[in-house]
Amino acid sequence: MQRVRQLWDRFFGARASEPRAESDREPVALGHEATLALEAPTRLIIGLGNPGAKFASTRHNVGFRILERLAERHGGSWFDDGDLEARLARVEIAGAACALLLPQTFMNRSGNSVGAALERWSTLDPGSELLVVYDDMDLETGRIRLRPSGGAGGHRGIGDILDKLDSKQVPRLRFGVGHPGSSDRVLDWVLQPFSADEESAILGEALDRAADAIEATLREGIRPAMGQFNAA
Repeated sequence: MQRVRQLWDRFFGARASEPRAESDREPVALGHEATLALEAPTRLIIGLGNPGAKFASTRHNVGFRILERLAERHGGSWFDDGDLEARLARVEIAGAACALLLPQTFMNRSGNSVGAALERWSTLDPGSELLVVYDDMDLETGRIRLRPSGGAGGHRGIGDILDKLDSKQVPRLRFGVGHPGSSDRVLDWVLQPFSADEESAILGEALDRAADAIEATLREGIRPAMGQFNAA
């Protein structure tokens, strides 16, 4: 129990409220018993992407970037959870104990990590207490759309999650990454970084807006947040 208490203090104690530089937030590996002993979250927020440095700045990884921005705002520290095949951060947002989850399974197998998380935290309702954040080529770069449910729209990450949960009733935030103009270029497009112009003129503000939208969803509910953020 002393080890669990130390872990609790590390991730939920006073230090969690103090902003820290991104370089200070290296993942920390926790043992199976320790991660299970931490209090179950009331909300699970999932960012989709591919693991590894070579994918970090690609369009397909914008879900990772949004959750990293959210964790930075709220003093979250990332750690590796091998049982969930994910990186996790625990933060409090709008009074809710939130688990931020980045699957490390590669995009097409994202459902494995999400399914494992829901087995561990079985009281969570996927239809109201999950939010999946991912890239969308049908939206202009930086535009966001919140939805309480829907299909995959060709996105294999959210598609795998819907298949694993056997439900389309999964709230999501889609972040626009633009379209290459040809279906033949789609794969190369999502695995390329944003352009320098997009990074300098669009991404900084847009990632903050996406984090704002997640906070509003947690604070007010998804439909009021839709009215605020989907119009712009």
